[in-house]
Amino acid sequence: MIALRIGLLLALGLTLAVAEDEVIKCPGGECVKLHLCRDGEIVTDGSNLIDIRFNPDDPCEHYLLKCCKVADYPDADSEQIIVPPPSTNEFGVVPPSTGDLIQPGAQDRDGSSSGSGGPGFGGSGSSGGAGSGGAGSDGSWTGGQGSGGVGSGGSGTAPGSWSGDNAHTTVSPIKAPHENIGCGFRNKDGVGFRITGNQDGESEYGEFPWMVAILREEKALDQVINVYQCGGSLIHPQVVLTAAHCIQNKKPNEIKVRLGEWDTQTTNEIHDHQDRNVLDIVFHDKFYKGGLFNDIGLLFLDKPAEIVETVNTICLPPQDHNFDLSRCFASGWGKDVFGKEGKYQVILKKIELPVMPFNNCQTALRTTRLGHRFILNKSFICAGGEPGKDTCKGDGGSPLVCPIPGSADRYYQAGIVAWGIGCGEKGIPGVYANVAGFRKWIDEQLTQRSIPHNYYINV
Repeated sequence: MIALRIGLLLALGLTLAVAEDEVIKCPGGECVKLHLCRDGEIVTDGSNLIDIRFNPDDPCEHYLLKCCKVADYPDADSEQIIVPPPSTNEFGVVPPSTGDLIQPGAQDRDGSSSGSGGPGFGGSGSSGGAGSGGAGSDGSWTGGQGSGGVGSGGSGTAPGSWSGDNAHTTVSPIKAPHENIGCGFRNKDGVGFRITGNQDGESEYGEFPWMVAILREEKALDQVINVYQCGGSLIHPQVVLTAAHCIQNKKPNEIKVRLGEWDTQTTNEIHDHQDRNVLDIVFHDKFYKGGLFNDIGLLFLDKPAEIVETVNTICLPPQDHNFDLSRCFASGWGKDVFGKEGKYQVILKKIELPVMPFNNCQTALRTTRLGHRFILNKSFICAGGEPGKDTCKGDGGSPLVCPIPGSADRYYQAGIVAWGIGCGEKGIPGVYANVAGFRKWIDEQLTQRSIPHNYYINV
């Protein structure tokens, strides 16, 4: 029985792969992350198209690694690295046409760089997006939105100067794709690369930067397993929105949140994920466990998330905003089908669903085992009804997001995955907590803790 439980925990847990520093050799080069290889040589701007299917003949073994030729650099003791004339990179910055790059400093472990160097691209370095803050000794919160832009590059180097034909020319720092950082931006083309062969609904890497995995720690022999509990969404660098049914029986020290996750069984993504501890748990005082009425809750984190390309907040709609007939997206790591045959997902999945008007939803649900007397509570909205497309077990707490009218690739959170009858049955929608119906409640909870609302307001 113990062995069986350990096996189940290992199967459901988010694998914490340890990135090793060893160099993996391959014919003519070494194995590096995909975004570090362009035109067959190791570089640092990463813009590639990969196929998610594993090729068993690939010596690099993992689909996020690629065999790449080692560049013929000058002697290791030299402070000058000769860089060939670069072309326009993925962010549209064109460095000077010729010259030597002076790069005496080394990159620090925290993602920042010392010395001069070429323009880096965003990584998991520090970010000015969130101000200082946290919980003070009296329980109050400080901070808010800090100054500055995106953080220093985790995989790049600091802005530097070029010498040669264009001496004294300074290369401007590269900006993140979203120059006007705000809530609700979906990276529909991914971050750093795109995937192909995603016929099972895999999301692009970083496509939904507000997505949160809520984890609980369990011990199995000498291992600590991070077991996936449910989903959530980031609405402020220190606040996660989720379903009350996911957290009602949990203490803050029993769970943590993971931001910027995508493939739960690898650490080879461009940006590192961010883990945060939970300081406080709040859920609606009228939450009814039996029918999941008012199924909404908040997690307050011990320190702010770093806002980067793969970690950002979702916008919240105005109170009582109507999303009827909108085409929306749900995302999560939950099961693909209901029942024992269903499997939890490794890569974050997405599905596009229509919001079903309230009365139509109630009528549809009355055709199920709920019966013709079933009354749908006003705290819910519904989405789906298309065969084979639905949220499922394990998706609880995950966001349903809908396009903001008049905005390209910017979204409001319309719902929180709550419950359903089966998964993906024709004509039967999934049921979600209606976020627009709780906007005032969310505002009140943050105001009580002196936390600003600006991170989830569409401006």
